[in-house]
Amino acid sequence: MSDKTERTDVVIVGAGFTGLSAALELKRAGIDFVLLEARDRVGGRVEAVFNGLGERIDSGGQFLCVDMPEVMALAKAHGKTFVETYVDGEFISHPSMTPARAERTYYISMAIRERMNQIDPDDPAIAGLTVAAWLERQDDPADAKAAFRSLVEGLWCLSADKVPLWYLIDNDRRITNEVFELQYFLRETMQSLAEDLAGELGDRVRLNEPVTRIEHGPEGVRVVSASGAIEVRKMLVALPPATAAKLDFVPALPSMLGKALSVWESGSVTKILVRYAKPFWRERGLCGMVMWRDLPGLFACDASKDAEHAALIVFIGGPLALRWRTLGETAFRAEVTGKLVGALGPDAGDIIDFSSRDWIHDRWSGGAYSDLIVDVTARDAEHAIRAGAGPIHFASSELSPSFPGYVEGAIVMGRIAAKEIVSGLQSAMATKASGS
Repeated sequence: MSDKTERTDVVIVGAGFTGLSAALELKRAGIDFVLLEARDRVGGRVEAVFNGLGERIDSGGQFLCVDMPEVMALAKAHGKTFVETYVDGEFISHPSMTPARAERTYYISMAIRERMNQIDPDDPAIAGLTVAAWLERQDDPADAKAAFRSLVEGLWCLSADKVPLWYLIDNDRRITNEVFELQYFLRETMQSLAEDLAGELGDRVRLNEPVTRIEHGPEGVRVVSASGAIEVRKMLVALPPATAAKLDFVPALPSMLGKALSVWESGSVTKILVRYAKPFWRERGLCGMVMWRDLPGLFACDASKDAEHAALIVFIGGPLALRWRTLGETAFRAEVTGKLVGALGPDAGDIIDFSSRDWIHDRWSGGAYSDLIVDVTARDAEHAIRAGAGPIHFASSELSPSFPGYVEGAIVMGRIAAKEIVSGLQSAMATKASGS
């Protein structure tokens, strides 16, 4: 490690959308800061790669909708091209059932979700219940309960046996879209938007800078990385809770805060983009969406940029993702292809590119769209993390009052944290000025 020590007002750790949004807020307020990112890129759980056809594709967070105003506004401001997700045609529920039965199953599963969200998360009658335990008590048809469980494990990417019911209710209530959440994606990729935001920050963004130690006290923080140390008045940890818990704080964080960071677990998800020569499903009157009722957490949808770039995205979430990742590469591709063929017919086997991104146990951000609380007793964990510890603040999409686990939530939470930091710095300056 270098002996170099520099000084600034704020260090932000993590250049996902939370950290980037916070940094832009600090820049607007005229606060000096440095943004450290462990990866060789910005974006966090948003990422783009080149597939085997040389096309740049989203391998991480991708979708947005009009009910997510902050990310929509940023994408428009940066001139992004919105591609509307194709939804015309029949939705496939597999194993197959009649359209009438499939529609009935869908509406009952949505009714289960609505019934769940009508429960007060503070109701003592649900204390200690997981989502799975509550679902078992419901009198709905087995098909609808299976569809609901698939929805939970596909969206939140953890087994329903692990997720506290009160937490899912509280979390789901903050996801307020009334239109299809996969309404749009960006032709240029969501990653390109993260890169545009970083471009506005210039050399304040430092890549390949994992933080190795955080020394803190009432007067400030000393943040140590491989290239040296930075002494700051305030620090923002813009990382998912389970990742933040792995940082080396000296001295250790207050016990309540340390406990609050320890009760989270990253979900498991693998995302696949399957390219075809043409959108054959559309020719058969299908929308390309498939939900496998017998494999909770498996879902597919149309992600074609246009008729010349036909594609399906396959999401594998929760326990299924953990099981399938043990397969070898060839067996994994055969398994996924077989499921697509079984649901959509033999044309689904005519794949021209198969690009898979396994996010499970990702070193810097965990394994899925967001971390989840897995301790049924940890009712105050989010509040404790939001409160931070002296000069150390925490922010992540998981903690957002709006759209936790989404890019929208990351932007909202980054801005909230930055405004709190600015207010704290200004108050300290005013106190110092009045004292002198």
